[in-house]
Amino acid sequence: MAEAGVQEITEGKAMVLLPKSVFYNPVQEFNRDLTTCILSQFAEEYLAWQADQPSKGKKSKKKKVDLEPEDEQTGTIDGCHGDDKSDNCLGSKNGIRIFEGLSASGLRSVRFGLEVEGVKEVIANDFDKTAVEFIEKNITRNNLTGLVKSSHGDASMIMYQNKDFDKRFDAIDLDPYGSASHFLDSAVQAVCDGGLLCITCTDAAVLCGNAGETCFAKYGSLSLRAKYCHEMGLRILLQCVESHANRYSRYIEPLVSLSVDFYVRVFVRVYTGQKQVKMSVTKASMVYNCVGCGSFYLQQMATAIPTKGDNHKFVPGVGPPVGPTCDHCGHKHHIGGPIWSAPIHNAEFLDRMLVRVERDAALFGTSERMKGMLSVAKEELQDVPLYYILDDVCNILHCTPPNMVQMRSALLNAGYRVSLSHAAKNSYKTDAPPEAIWDIMRWWVKDHPVSAKRLTDGSVVQAILQKEPSLQVSFAVHPAANPASRQKGLVRWQQNPEPEWGPKPRARRNEGKESNTDGEEKTEDVKSGLKRPLDQDEGDSASKVVKKENVLV
Repeated sequence: MAEAGVQEITEGKAMVLLPKSVFYNPVQEFNRDLTTCILSQFAEEYLAWQADQPSKGKKSKKKKVDLEPEDEQTGTIDGCHGDDKSDNCLGSKNGIRIFEGLSASGLRSVRFGLEVEGVKEVIANDFDKTAVEFIEKNITRNNLTGLVKSSHGDASMIMYQNKDFDKRFDAIDLDPYGSASHFLDSAVQAVCDGGLLCITCTDAAVLCGNAGETCFAKYGSLSLRAKYCHEMGLRILLQCVESHANRYSRYIEPLVSLSVDFYVRVFVRVYTGQKQVKMSVTKASMVYNCVGCGSFYLQQMATAIPTKGDNHKFVPGVGPPVGPTCDHCGHKHHIGGPIWSAPIHNAEFLDRMLVRVERDAALFGTSERMKGMLSVAKEELQDVPLYYILDDVCNILHCTPPNMVQMRSALLNAGYRVSLSHAAKNSYKTDAPPEAIWDIMRWWVKDHPVSAKRLTDGSVVQAILQKEPSLQVSFAVHPAANPASRQKGLVRWQQNPEPEWGPKPRARRNEGKESNTDGEEKTEDVKSGLKRPLDQDEGDSASKVVKKENVLV
């Protein structure tokens, strides 16, 4: 029975308490389900990989976490938490150690402790004292004393204090309200070699081009207001993580990178190696986007030319890839980036994840959506950054749109590759150049004419359609035009489960005032005393069961 002013939330195997004054957003269950599943797969593979690594003369036994209490910080993670100080901890002796830097209610950490096999220790940290009190209650409530340990401190400072080789964490989860950029420097140093970083950023407006100057200040890249903005936001975050890692002779390997609802979420492994760090410059590109027709081009920052053995000579990129104005419509280009232009997923890891989700579907409330999202991500062209949206291409020409199978068939019949993108409905990724796409649309318009009133002098539609197509196009249905995820009717999106279900204003601390991301001071009466939503879980009533209506791919 929950005490007055407190609500009980059940998710996965966890039953946690949180104040009724703090919102719980059931939409974020997908985030936690996916993270728990990926951590389970990672733990299995990482421990096997670690066992195969040659000994380098270092101590195999990991030291306890070094958290130096400051002021009122509790520093309770230096051993089993609670009254039980014996060695009767629940974790695997040789398992992984997970650090959740912004734990809030502890829901995520509790689920890690209950659902992820091969865990030695989970550190649930928060800077807010009230949040830590609820973390401790939820640890006890779920019988995880000794496996999950509470911590009261600044997440960045704790990661800095544990950056030494024998103190690092095997996995770090960062799920802040807003940007995670200011945690990245400490995170890339505090994770083990081959370890996993799980990073969320909810400032999608910044990453998607609404404030390019803010994006540059936070992430070191200029975002663009383009139709492919959700994938570009993912790639900006990956490039930012890679840049931070490179400063310490480290580099990343993305396992899964998703743009979901109102946030982006990436799962990357971090490795150490100066030779691979030098290759990082070849994985970054600038983006040229036409402001008229939306055609885009990438300019690789540098190329690697093989020399003797496995050495390379690095040559700066040659560009720009466009002229002063767009060849198709005559408009100018905006320049964005740099972005991560290497693959954003590991296809083999996605295959193994899909097997795990299918096997353990009963454990996850959002398993159907997980299967859909991971399947579409697996089908994506891994070497083709960014995408087009079919409806928007047709809106530029003011023409009746072909259906997705017809468009995919035209591209495939012309000898190009094409796939869906998980990041947007009706999107397609292709290695076809913009001129091929516009040739396809010119042939389409011949059979589906544009209204004459649209063909005004100087208009984009006139500039594109006045040119004759040079590519021979067939809209006959290609055998590969309908991808497996679409044929199976896999779930990729869900309809909004309730009004205004996205991110709400962050909860405030007891003092009643806090600066927002623009430095403006706000006041708000919050009884709970939490400086941000518990586990970023906001919404209306937590006790209300939300029915999720799924949308097919």
